[in-house]
Amino acid sequence: MTETTFPPAAAVPLRQDAGVIGLVGIAHLISHFSQLLLAPLFPWLKDAFGVGYAELGFLMTIFFVVSCAVQAASGFVVDRFGPRPILFGGLALLGFAAFGFAASTHYAMLALFAAVAGVGNGVFHPVDYTLLNRKVSGPRLGHAYSVHGITGSLGWALAPALLVPLAIAFSWRTALVAAGALAFAVLALLWFSRDRLALMPAPARAAAGAAHEGSFDFLRIPAVWMCFAFFLFYAMALSAVQTFAPQAARELHGMALPLVGLCLTVYMVATAGGMVVGGFLASDPARCERLVGAGFGFAAAIALLLAFGSFPGDFVPALFGLMGFAAGIAGPSRDLLVKRSTPANATGRVYGVVYAGLDIGQAISPLVFGRFMDGGHHVAVLVGLAAVQSVLIASAFNVRRARRTLAPAAVA
Repeated sequence: MTETTFPPAAAVPLRQDAGVIGLVGIAHLISHFSQLLLAPLFPWLKDAFGVGYAELGFLMTIFFVVSCAVQAASGFVVDRFGPRPILFGGLALLGFAAFGFAASTHYAMLALFAAVAGVGNGVFHPVDYTLLNRKVSGPRLGHAYSVHGITGSLGWALAPALLVPLAIAFSWRTALVAAGALAFAVLALLWFSRDRLALMPAPARAAAGAAHEGSFDFLRIPAVWMCFAFFLFYAMALSAVQTFAPQAARELHGMALPLVGLCLTVYMVATAGGMVVGGFLASDPARCERLVGAGFGFAAAIALLLAFGSFPGDFVPALFGLMGFAAGIAGPSRDLLVKRSTPANATGRVYGVVYAGLDIGQAISPLVFGRFMDGGHHVAVLVGLAAVQSVLIASAFNVRRARRTLAPAAVA
């Protein structure tokens, strides 16, 4: 297995790397922003369409199931046609879906445009990581992954911050029109900066290797499937935090209702801060597994403290902040796990398959943790979160073990 190569930092001006990182980051922000187009507007959509929260939640299931399928397939398209046109198409579909939501008059229309949005969302990880791995110099790649993760978190934070005030002041349709306009504005920015996103032809060595490899040969690499499992569990942990963990902590510690939302906000902001630190720590790829283990080990300890500790409810958001910071530190190293397991000529395909685990994990997690909440098992929610975070530690070292096992065979 041959790892992707890239030029040293001295050969690439900082401005050039920063331009690529910034453009990819703002596109990633729109991807995460679009994942929360509907959820903040559920109270309005429930009344407008005469449906319950179960039906509205099913729209999110449609979105992530479609996104998962497209993500796995789009990697092949990215490797064949390059990432730039696929990125433009994904942004256009997200903007079109937002306008479609705004114009919807029946639940079936919402479902249709949820599928359209899922198609648009499914292209981003194969596109983003192909661009970053191919165009950003090696010593700055940790920082690139850090910015990529931060912009994703900011996209999640921006959605309710933009949509809810517009829905209150005007209407939910106006809010969705604004969301669509934002997606097309970013598309216009990337179009005018498209030269920065152009890729040179693949290196001759990689191209020669590709001639002797089938398109699906990368599926025989054990480390790829270890990475897939890692991201599935990562998504389960993130989904648990985003949906049920703050409410479970409220029930256990008598936290005031307004602090429930603050827990998630503090977690996401702290995660972004942790990613900044993690970007510097990930400058040495050899320690990425240890950083992942330390970050998620500390996060799991905080989850157990929330489950079994006794302290005032006002202290809970601070603990969520510590948990988010620890998870954020692990973020850039998490992405390096995949990069170090990726053959040079299969970046889009590998990232497409591996990051499909994110969508699957986000689809599974509510089914598991939701049952705990419905049964009043609030301690089980937080213990389950800690258990999933602990599995991430083992998964990270399994990736390294699988990669080292394969290395002698690759050399031979």
